[in-house]
Amino acid sequence: MKYKLKQKQNQRITQITDSTLVVGAEIAKKIHVARAVDFRGIELGKDCTLYKGNDPIKEQELASTL
Repeated sequence: MKYKLKQKQNQRITQITDSTLVVGAEIAKKIHVARAVDFRGIELGKDCTLYKGNDPIKEQELASTL
């Protein structure tokens, strides 16, 4: 079973080319963070921080200050 999962993971890794953009996201209770990296794992730009709450305008103001 593990062999099949490892094989599938390797197939996905081989599909990554120099024009691939990988985006990872961490979902938490109050603060969510997303980050983009290129095919070599080098971070592109800054993290995108999003706050969970009831007031989206206030959340964007808080995110822009970080």
